[in-house]
Amino acid sequence: MRIRQMEPADIPEVAAIEKDCFSQPWSEQGFADGLAHAAVFLIAEDKEEIIGYIGMYVSEPEGEITNVAVAPGRRGAGCGKVLVREMQKWAMAHGVNRIVLEVRAHNAPAIHVYGQCGFRKIGVRRNFYSFPKEDADVMEWQEQDRLC
Repeated sequence: MRIRQMEPADIPEVAAIEKDCFSQPWSEQGFADGLAHAAVFLIAEDKEEIIGYIGMYVSEPEGEITNVAVAPGRRGAGCGKVLVREMQKWAMAHGVNRIVLEVRAHNAPAIHVYGQCGFRKIGVRRNFYSFPKEDADVMEWQEQDRLC
């Protein structure tokens, strides 16, 4: 598996994974806008096939992870954890010392990965998600916390 920064040519493949993973997916235009305005996206490739990605908006010294997704047939092999770790490394190298994110309160696999990567729950946003309606756990990682 290779991790690299996303390029505009990757957007259709990334948007297809997004659509497979989320009930309210970002559009291709949403990814293009993110790339153009203070967002960083890393992708995971296996034999030149994109198998996952992570996105983060940056406003130094903070970042907000917007989405993490692994293609449904590629889950369970550690790709999500690698993507989170690589984003943490990118953050530290670029002056970002705090990262926050929201995750569906019942998404136990994602919450487990974030916990392994040093994120801790700092709050709840009631009814944050739609389709289905669900609370979001707010999690935080700071530079002095452990990496995956």
